[in-house]
Amino acid sequence: MATINQTCDYIILMCQEGGEKLSLLKLQKLLYYTQAWNLAFSEKPLFAGKFQAWVHGPVNREIYDRFVGAKSLYSEVDRSDITQGFDPEQISPEERLHIDNVLEVYAPFSGSDLEAQTHSEEPWIAARGSCRPTERCEDELDEALMGSFYRQRLK
Repeated sequence: MATINQTCDYIILMCQEGGEKLSLLKLQKLLYYTQAWNLAFSEKPLFAGKFQAWVHGPVNREIYDRFVGAKSLYSEVDRSDITQGFDPEQISPEERLHIDNVLEVYAPFSGSDLEAQTHSEEPWIAARGSCRPTERCEDELDEALMGSFYRQRLK
């Protein structure tokens, strides 16, 4: 199983190679969708790491902490942000194919577009509960709900 940091590095690399602009906001959403769709297709996570229902959509705390001192939400993320020594071969061919498929669909969108999309989807809405739109929330999104919600979208 890939780690969330390996998946993060792979997404950065693929966006750079594909000429896609990448902000920290967009990176968080792309990580979320890679996890969500893996849960939908295989009923298991792609990597260990939960997402919290933050104001700007699903956020993984580990990745937030990785960039917190150097990046803001809208800062550009590029090849220089890849972990030194990262090798895409650390991720299995099947996992890379899954990530590539998710990126093909979601990478053309802006971080703000992806944020708006997650705000209209049940996993984030359910985790937010009765929180006001600008209220801090660190409740985790339910992975079973993520899997079933995106699995339903396949039908």
